[in-house]
Amino acid sequence: MKTAIVTGASGNLGTAVVRRLIQEGYFVTGTVSSGASLVNFPKDRFERVVVNLNDEAAAEKVISDMVERHGKIDLAVLTVGGFRMGSFATTSGKEMMQQYQLNFETTYHMARPVFNHMMEQRQGRIFMIGSRPGIDARSARGMVAYGLSKSLIFRLAELMNDEARGSHVSTTAIVPSTLDTPSNRSSMPQADFGTWVKPESIAETIIWYCSPEASSIREPVVKLYGDA
Repeated sequence: MKTAIVTGASGNLGTAVVRRLIQEGYFVTGTVSSGASLVNFPKDRFERVVVNLNDEAAAEKVISDMVERHGKIDLAVLTVGGFRMGSFATTSGKEMMQQYQLNFETTYHMARPVFNHMMEQRQGRIFMIGSRPGIDARSARGMVAYGLSKSLIFRLAELMNDEARGSHVSTTAIVPSTLDTPSNRSSMPQADFGTWVKPESIAETIIWYCSPEASSIREPVVKLYGDA
């Protein structure tokens, strides 16, 4: 059976990805933070792990334990992150560090042990969630800490793909425009929700990139902007 790990499994995107992977026949390990509520996925296809991904040793243990239980990891989807408004003039160093820890550190701490395991088995796919403000500075106006922290995701994907050259291990940064989630709708009630990207669309894109038809693609950035 194919195995996957999804971080942030209780979030809107994480839930959509877990659900689609289970439908596709994966056994999924989903990480959640302490106290997070979670959809009741089938127990024979899903296991829940509570972990603080800012703790590097704890993140590494999640991967080593998963490999010990299942023997391999075929896919990793790293969805943990968060958003904060704020211009450069008003964003303190502390606020910048908080976004760095939330958006980059949590990804890095999980990506490195997953990558090392996949390099040992010589195959695997890793997906990380970037953002439009992270890839385009003009889109980061008024959200400087978020944009800067997310920009590191793209450099990390490039570095990982360079190190994995010659193997069947690849890393992709998925870049949605605005995700169509209840929290985003609540915070931007006047927006045109029809132009936003649904979490299910991202999940479907991940499934396609894991298919035999996409096996030769090593695309470090996939933009899902919808009609935005």
